[in-house]
Amino acid sequence: MAATMCLRSVPSLSYKALSRPSTSTSSGASRRAFVRCDAGSNGKNPLGGLKESVDRATKTPITKEDILQNQEQNQSEKQSVFGAVPNSGSFYPRPEIERRPETGSKSFGSVFAFDGAAPETINGRLAMMGFVWALCAEKLTGLTVMEQIFNPATSGLVFFVAAVQLFTYASMVPIMNGESTDARSWGPFNARAERWNGRLAMIGFAALLIDEMIRQGPLIH
Repeated sequence: MAATMCLRSVPSLSYKALSRPSTSTSSGASRRAFVRCDAGSNGKNPLGGLKESVDRATKTPITKEDILQNQEQNQSEKQSVFGAVPNSGSFYPRPEIERRPETGSKSFGSVFAFDGAAPETINGRLAMMGFVWALCAEKLTGLTVMEQIFNPATSGLVFFVAAVQLFTYASMVPIMNGESTDARSWGPFNARAERWNGRLAMIGFAALLIDEMIRQGPLIH
């Protein structure tokens, strides 16, 4: 069953790669093929082993030793954005080993602190989704962002609240399991790219709202 799935989806790969997966990750195509093969290795469940296969292809565990080494070598970790050396036990800024979900506290106060793992991750993802969604909806409806949300003729507020809940929950699951976004990467998709895209989206979304308040109309007609 697994071999059939792989042959249909990735016909150009050799039989050797399909029948005996290697641990090498030099080829992105091979990694994708192995995920599909391993996920269907359970004859009773086509999705059996999916999580383990995805973890092998995308996850790089971050250990306490890695964090301590980065604290000693990374200049940005020696001095915070506030110009002070991070202090242990403070709410913020804190040393990396305390704010990381892999080694630090996973309490609500710690995770959602100013330098915690959750705020920027969740805000960035919501901003990326909201910015694209707002522009597409403006093109289709001719309504501004505020009109999309609060206009009685639309269901924008309902969808917005639902999307916030869904993205927040999905982002919190790995964090509460002791996994930061830096532990995952797949080709060009990595934590650093996500952070910068999220920051740009937050700036873009705020600029879109300000522009529409000045124009008194949508950016895209």
